[in-house]
Amino acid sequence: MSNDQPTSGQPPEDDPFLKKPHEPQPPPSGSPYDSAPPPPPYDPGPYGGGQFGGADPLAGMPPLAEPGKRILARLIDFLIISIPLYLISLPWGGAVEMSSNSNSSGSDNVGDLFAQTYNGHQLIWSLIGLVVYVGYDTYFTHKDGRTLGKRLLKLRVAMLNDGSVPDTGSSFLRAVVLWLPALLCCPCLWWLINIVLMFTDKPYKQGLQDKAAKTVVVTTNN
Repeated sequence: MSNDQPTSGQPPEDDPFLKKPHEPQPPPSGSPYDSAPPPPPYDPGPYGGGQFGGADPLAGMPPLAEPGKRILARLIDFLIISIPLYLISLPWGGAVEMSSNSNSSGSDNVGDLFAQTYNGHQLIWSLIGLVVYVGYDTYFTHKDGRTLGKRLLKLRVAMLNDGSVPDTGSSFLRAVVLWLPALLCCPCLWWLINIVLMFTDKPYKQGLQDKAAKTVVVTTNN
């Protein structure tokens, strides 16, 4: 049996009670973590809204225009054009006279709600009206995004991707899609579809003309 006794004073270096927990060491120089690039910046997407799942597509966008104000602004534009146009057409017999089809018993067909029959005179004035309406919408939309009706109600047409004023091509396409069916084909049905879309389309409340031109209608401060 060994008679060696532990010496008094400082305990031996291999004393387990003196060992401290292992501390993490910094990575050696040249580690790939030293030069790893930072994560890519967040893509804001249209109007500042994110494009990743769960992001609000309306983030950064001015408030969308209320459907009621859009309808009222369109009515104002319609009256600004149609009243002078009708007065000008009176010496030539008027521009809006229309006759609807009916069955042999004299009662209206259900389909007549959305149908119009033009004679040559009204067709000519409808084409003139189409040129005037499309020109009006194209000019003011390209100028600053605001027709006279939209200016009165503080609304503006903007490109969906960046909020800019629509260029000539987008303004013209928007005007044609809006007015061509409304004046030459099926006005009641066309307006009904667009009004329903303004209330129900998600998330941008786009009418068919907005979807074609990739625009939205937003509110302004002036």
